[in-house]
Amino acid sequence: MKIHFIRHATMIIYYNNVKILVDPVLSPKNTISAVINVPNKKDNPLKDLPVSMDSIVDCDAVFVTHTHRDHFDDAAIKFLPKNITLFCQPKDEVKIKKFGFTNVIPVKDNFEWRNIKINRTKGKHGHFITALKMAPVSGFVISAPSEPVVYLTGDTIWCSHTKKTIEKYHPEIIVSNCGEARFARGKAITMDAEDILSICKKTPEAKVVAVHMDAWNHCRLSKEDLRNFKTKHSLNGQIFIPEEGECMSFI
Repeated sequence: MKIHFIRHATMIIYYNNVKILVDPVLSPKNTISAVINVPNKKDNPLKDLPVSMDSIVDCDAVFVTHTHRDHFDDAAIKFLPKNITLFCQPKDEVKIKKFGFTNVIPVKDNFEWRNIKINRTKGKHGHFITALKMAPVSGFVISAPSEPVVYLTGDTIWCSHTKKTIEKYHPEIIVSNCGEARFARGKAITMDAEDILSICKKTPEAKVVAVHMDAWNHCRLSKEDLRNFKTKHSLNGQIFIPEEGECMSFI
């Protein structure tokens, strides 16, 4: 399999001879208003798309973990083919269909498509009342013969849901949405460095691909911060932090 990291949580996964686009955010740099009352005041996204729009939308299917604007934006709604196979959480089915998409498949628990098993997982998008307000969010575990088991965490902190998912599916590759996103008040709503460390301790054999950094203004954990953290904790061989446009191959 191969992961082509695009930007923030957007990536293309080449898996079992199909091309899956995850959480498409396709707007040009600085065209979406900033999250207010956080240190970085710049409009989003903070970085340009590293590849052409045509190469991104030319895919076999789309995974939308949830419909917050930094995971499924107006540009994606505009440019994605309306008949594309689009997997989502049940809560978002009606909303996405209202955008004109005609082949929307809500994954309640699991689904099989092109010999790929898709299991939807739960997450906790923050702490306490914030997590309730941000809910629901989902992740996905995919598996197929002769391919590694891949866990896309979606927007979640390290919690009982993520722990149980690892225990149940034993993923070999975990794509974690980190960045330590925060609002003006309260705790992080996505994984921070300590959460990534918890994943590594829980499953030391897994490769952890850390994304969701440096591209949205409320994310406090930078790629540089996490690189320093993984070096400090001797995790350079387990944690991978791709640059925009980078392709990573896993066997």
